[in-house]
Amino acid sequence: MTSRVCLASVCDKRIAKAVGCRCHKPVWEETILAETQTGTGGLLSIPALLHRNATEFGTVPAFREKEYGIWQTWSWIMVEQEIQALALGLLNLGVNKGDFVAIIGRNRPYLYWSMVAAQSVGAVPVPLYQDANAEEMAYVLDHCGARFVIVEDQEQVDKVIEVQDQLHQFEHLIYLDPRGMRKYDHSHLHEYSHVQNQGRAAHDEYIKELEARSSALTYDDTCVMLYTSGTTGKPKGVVLSNRNVIESSKASCAFDNLSRDEEILAYLPMAWVGDFIFSVGQAFWAGFCVNCPESSETLMNDLREIGPTYYFGPPRVFETQLTTVMIRMEDAGNLKRRMFHHYMDHARKVGPDILDGKPVNFMDRLKYKIGDLLVYGPLKNTLGFSRVKVGYTAGEAIGPEIFDFYRSLGINLKQLYGQTEATVFIAAQPDGEVRSDTVGVPSPGVEIKVGDNGEVFYRSPGSFVEYYKNPESTASTKDADGWVATGDAGFIEEASGHLRIIDRAKDVGKMANGGLFAPKFVENKLKFYPNILEAVVFGNGLDECTAFINIDLTAVGNWAERNNIAYASYQELAGHPQVLSAIQEHVEEANRSVAEDPMLSGCQVYRFVILHKELDADDGELTRTLKVRRRIIEDKYSDIIAALYDGSPKVSTVTDVTYEDGRKGSISATLEIRDAAVVAVSQKMAAE
Repeated sequence: MTSRVCLASVCDKRIAKAVGCRCHKPVWEETILAETQTGTGGLLSIPALLHRNATEFGTVPAFREKEYGIWQTWSWIMVEQEIQALALGLLNLGVNKGDFVAIIGRNRPYLYWSMVAAQSVGAVPVPLYQDANAEEMAYVLDHCGARFVIVEDQEQVDKVIEVQDQLHQFEHLIYLDPRGMRKYDHSHLHEYSHVQNQGRAAHDEYIKELEARSSALTYDDTCVMLYTSGTTGKPKGVVLSNRNVIESSKASCAFDNLSRDEEILAYLPMAWVGDFIFSVGQAFWAGFCVNCPESSETLMNDLREIGPTYYFGPPRVFETQLTTVMIRMEDAGNLKRRMFHHYMDHARKVGPDILDGKPVNFMDRLKYKIGDLLVYGPLKNTLGFSRVKVGYTAGEAIGPEIFDFYRSLGINLKQLYGQTEATVFIAAQPDGEVRSDTVGVPSPGVEIKVGDNGEVFYRSPGSFVEYYKNPESTASTKDADGWVATGDAGFIEEASGHLRIIDRAKDVGKMANGGLFAPKFVENKLKFYPNILEAVVFGNGLDECTAFINIDLTAVGNWAERNNIAYASYQELAGHPQVLSAIQEHVEEANRSVAEDPMLSGCQVYRFVILHKELDADDGELTRTLKVRRRIIEDKYSDIIAALYDGSPKVSTVTDVTYEDGRKGSISATLEIRDAAVVAVSQKMAAE
């Protein structure tokens, strides 16, 4: 019997159990476990997992979608039949092995099935962000050379048609929703259901070919290609193999004891690696049910109805939910508001310890139980988190205060550190070792090291194959020994083995006095306040830090209504004197918190400005995953940054914007710049 060796650089009993190791000082194995070479039980692809699920527990629900207020359910047998029909239809259209099939739309079972159908015929699915504009889509479609595109509705059809003259390999477009499509030229345009019907009609003709292609898939064949968010330049196509996806899914399911009994809500962008692993990789490996909401407007209601047991979301989702809670509390009566704050104060003190099974005295437990009946339980039910066994936040760092709020309610929210190139998983937090200031220990199968410059590196079975058509970037990111550079700065705690991420390596710098500059640390503290939606901090190489602030229109607008303050636009509300004063209080409170960290105390914000517009992905200021594009913002708003540092009390500016219908325009504004009080810190402490 082959002895299993743990692949994590730091091992605890939970990880050891997950990967079956017998050691407690693990190292990188020269040869990965036999299963990672050949596939567990011969399961070498997502289509193979689908067939296993349909054969072994075929009547178990696999997908649900809410349509017209009613949940429609498909079992694993039904899903296999739907995917087979579409795969046969793709063969009928002429899809070849190695072709790229782009998929665009919101979370719908049919589009997930499209990815698996493409894999079944030996093609490579390439999901795109549905809110991307036509120009962004044109780049990805041309870069991967997609011959076939499967979209949700008329809006996406129009975007592809708009740029089709730039796509030299594009041939066929398949749409799911037929509304508005009757008068289009259908010579190369096909309805999804018609493609399936044609596949069923051609079953006898193509079934042998389909079976041959599916059975020929290997562990090293490409499973999916996902494009990076492109924070610093054009997105890169990350090639992930079946090995990457299945091994990562298998290890992560074992780590958190995920089974076919789980329920998830698929609401994140399908082009994001987190959703692909969540809704395809882990779902097909464990066999649990994927639920798709009716629309973004019904998301919260659908979340409450499903009551997921496993939940995955970026920090922005949790920030938005917390803002909604705080707004409701401000609107509540005095008694309810006092009760909420009283029991939440107690929850922050003992809730995380109770969740982790740590000692808490009887009276505190009793008070927490009463709080659960009166506050925490109803609040979790309102959020849709009553049944969550495991929740993860990932994508970027979450503010400690926001993270602690959810855990204090008894929600097992944990931090996950990963990236597209790692097939998500680099580090995760084992139960009982959850902290707001770390991202946990190396995930099963992952080895981590920190370079001399503080940059974090990893290698694992989930490490990506390559950047498509970009050997230079591949070589600069992944070395010959398999070590992948994350681009993040951090360190591993000697005592606990936990990884701490400071910031993006390219964003971490030095203040003029030599103190550490880490903008994300300060930005997360600012975004804890419901009134602040986004913050961008500057100060690298300078004497002081300054900040751009975006107010949260929902939260601040609600406050304005309660106080009978009229406003006609975001710009007018952002410039209101009382809003400026409220944000100034938040900045100064955040400064006091920053000052408590001896390593980052020099990053306090001395001056700030509330921007006259929200940072927007359509304007190139954010990625489609809502990450800040710092360099673009620095260039675009250089006049405002200059005013922050030259002592000007106001600055007049003109900014180019993109409207919802795609038209370009500009807006002008005169912005007031506010000074914020800071906590005095010695030069020595700031530089340490």
